[in-house]
Amino acid sequence: MINRYARSDDIKGSMQVVTTLVPFIFFWWAAVRGASVSLWITAGLMPLISLFNLRAFGLMHECGHGSLFRSRRLNRGVGFILGVMSGMPQYVWAQHHNYHHAHNGNWDKYRGPYTTLSVDEYAALSGAQQRLYRVKCGIAAAPLAGFIYLIFNPRFTWLKGTLGMLLHTAGRSLAQPGGSLREHVASYETRYWKSAREYRHMLVNNLALLSVWVLMCYACGTALFFSIYLLTLSVAGAAGIVLFTVQHNFEHSYASDNDRWDYNAGAIEGTSFLLLPYWLNWFTVNIAYHHIHHLSANIPNYRLVECHNEYRDLFAGVTRVKLSNVPGALQCILWDKHAQRIISVSEYRQRA
Repeated sequence: MINRYARSDDIKGSMQVVTTLVPFIFFWWAAVRGASVSLWITAGLMPLISLFNLRAFGLMHECGHGSLFRSRRLNRGVGFILGVMSGMPQYVWAQHHNYHHAHNGNWDKYRGPYTTLSVDEYAALSGAQQRLYRVKCGIAAAPLAGFIYLIFNPRFTWLKGTLGMLLHTAGRSLAQPGGSLREHVASYETRYWKSAREYRHMLVNNLALLSVWVLMCYACGTALFFSIYLLTLSVAGAAGIVLFTVQHNFEHSYASDNDRWDYNAGAIEGTSFLLLPYWLNWFTVNIAYHHIHHLSANIPNYRLVECHNEYRDLFAGVTRVKLSNVPGALQCILWDKHAQRIISVSEYRQRA
């Protein structure tokens, strides 16, 4: 199955990028121009900007897997552009995301964007802390999570890490004046990046994004630009986080410890198949077919539907999640280590 469908097509990949960037730029232009006529025009266009932001992030994700294009250079170049558009250093993000793929279903290794708590960890919290945890994982808090994920954290970690590196280098230079600057910099360790290459990507991404911010503020005004930018990107981030969460956190989804973990079981039993309308599958670049994506991230998004339809009998055991089921799935935020599965807060309370 993988040999047949893990085949990228540069033309299809290019068309997906064009049909994302052109409408995105047009709707941004229309939103800015429309503000001089009526702010309602701008407000009406902002959901469309968010949807194209969501699609851009999905394509950036494909570039990180090297599956959107056959050409490695195209994946890297287009991935960088889409990363700036999404507010995310693409190369660094891809390294973290590939770690998720390598350990999907192993909840000792990876617990998702909300860092899902185990039943015992949740039980050890106070009542107020439990309420805060439930609120954090809910739909109402998703835009704030989107803001932190796409706008705040990538800038904050870069600035904090860079400041730490400069202070470390200055201190080492004073303590060991005979050492080289390269050695002083290389001796700095941080959890924000794992290699000099990751830092370079963070640096270039942030400098490019800050340059875009300055140009857009000059072109359309600071207040208008950031009003549109912060709201639309936060909503796009919220949608992405919610969709990602319910593709792994649903009732009794596979959640193994390290000793009993199986990769294929994680893909089939630990991921859901989202039943989305066609237009939303288009904006999310078919990420709803998540079970196939976790069997092989080398299968590009434009082959997932065909692959699923041909091998649908193999995927009969994959959990289907409708849009109407999403609020319920977001209640499944506890890892039952003993049963090796994800459970809901309601099930936890019934047991208690």
